[in-house]
Amino acid sequence: MNIYIDKKSKTPVYLQIVNQLKAQIKRGDINDGSTLPSERALSKILGVHRNTIIKVYNELKAEGFVESRQGVGYTVSLGNKDQSAKNPTKEKPKKSSSANPKRVRWTYEIKDEFLDREKTYDNLFQRYSDDSKYALSSGFSMPSVYRKSVIAEDIADIVAYEGKTQYFYSPYKGDENLRQQIVSFLSTKGIKASTGEIQVVTETNQAIDFIANLLISPGDAVILPEPVSPDTYRTLMLSNARIYTVPVDHDGMDIKALGNLMERVKPKAVFIDSSFHDPTASCITKEGREEIIQLSNRLRIPVVEVDAASELVYEGEHITPIKALDTMNNVIYIYSFSLTFAPGLSLAFIVADKEVIRSLSYIVSVRFVATDWMTQKLMAKYLEDGTYYRNIEVFRANYAEKRDLVCRYLDSLKELGIAYEKPRGGVYIWCKLPEGLDCKEFVKEAFARDLLLIPGYIFYPFKNGGRDYVRISYSFEKIEKIEEGMKVFCDMIKKTTGT
Repeated sequence: MNIYIDKKSKTPVYLQIVNQLKAQIKRGDINDGSTLPSERALSKILGVHRNTIIKVYNELKAEGFVESRQGVGYTVSLGNKDQSAKNPTKEKPKKSSSANPKRVRWTYEIKDEFLDREKTYDNLFQRYSDDSKYALSSGFSMPSVYRKSVIAEDIADIVAYEGKTQYFYSPYKGDENLRQQIVSFLSTKGIKASTGEIQVVTETNQAIDFIANLLISPGDAVILPEPVSPDTYRTLMLSNARIYTVPVDHDGMDIKALGNLMERVKPKAVFIDSSFHDPTASCITKEGREEIIQLSNRLRIPVVEVDAASELVYEGEHITPIKALDTMNNVIYIYSFSLTFAPGLSLAFIVADKEVIRSLSYIVSVRFVATDWMTQKLMAKYLEDGTYYRNIEVFRANYAEKRDLVCRYLDSLKELGIAYEKPRGGVYIWCKLPEGLDCKEFVKEAFARDLLLIPGYIFYPFKNGGRDYVRISYSFEKIEKIEEGMKVFCDMIKKTTGT
């Protein structure tokens, strides 16, 4: 048996395998009655998911090329099929299919790329709402800054307003007043934009998905930082892009490696988490940002800048987004309010060349009847009356206090092998475990003790790092629960290191 899988082919992997096995059976390369490898064995041989092999064998069974028997496995049955065709038996007609209903085998119908996914991140991330846990895993904003009672009153006022807004629809580009307020907000970051260069979306993942639909065709190269958010990687993977990665270093990104890779693979786009990168919390230097602009301009390659934390600086100078340095309009800028607004009220926006925004608005019009009207109106109000800017200061003070608390506990463990760099902003700490500790097992044990952490390996799509790291997020939990969670963390480290 000799099977070749062409990963660049548009033919699904399971059909490539089916077609080659059928051809080998017909030629006699695989004899009638031969036992085929088990599902698990063949999946290992070919380096594909077991569900893919299940689909292969079910397809071959349906066409009469193989049969399966309990205790034997899958065997070639082409000879039996041919014999029955030559000597058909006079059987009674089968009952109609309606008399013998069958369930759809969803595992076989769903595309492989949706089955072969990392579930750890989703499972841990979505458990943040369990009050019995210490949720140091989720990158959500703290709930207490925007009080529920105030939000409820403001929503009531907005709904009661007489005018066009009563119909609860927003233009496809987003609410006009919100886009006007975003223009003012961007000016505080050194970014000049008009309302026609802004597209409002729900969240960063949605923005990346729309941009991927707009720019990337199957087989196009894209460059990502590594480690990288699983959400970003999976979105681009599902667009069938060829993904290349550049290491994230102390200065936020290895710019020399990025330049060499851009020269070599000529990517369709470079995706950069520029400010307090998830998960490392590193920040690209001012010099690095200028070099990225120069590379983009010289090679005429778009840069997609993702930003959710540039407002959250606790020490040092203000951060200037890469987009603020963009004089050629080569940068697509995504900003998310996920860390600086009420959790659950999700809102983000894209800033780009007008032609890009026109095309993105068309994608939005195809995907939605209407965008999220209420959240847009609420954010427009808070930007206009200054509530958002005042609350940013509250977020900064609270996040800085929480960061310092986590760091004090980590500092107490340095002699036991814990290592990290204290970030000057953002909401993440990238923590290296003592030598010999595997993050997957450590996170599993932590969960059993009600502590939620994110294992480092899931930020490495090619499974080439992160096994000795965990990501700690201090944004969502109350300070009392962070302290309790860090006590559990310290206790685990001391026990596993024998101290």
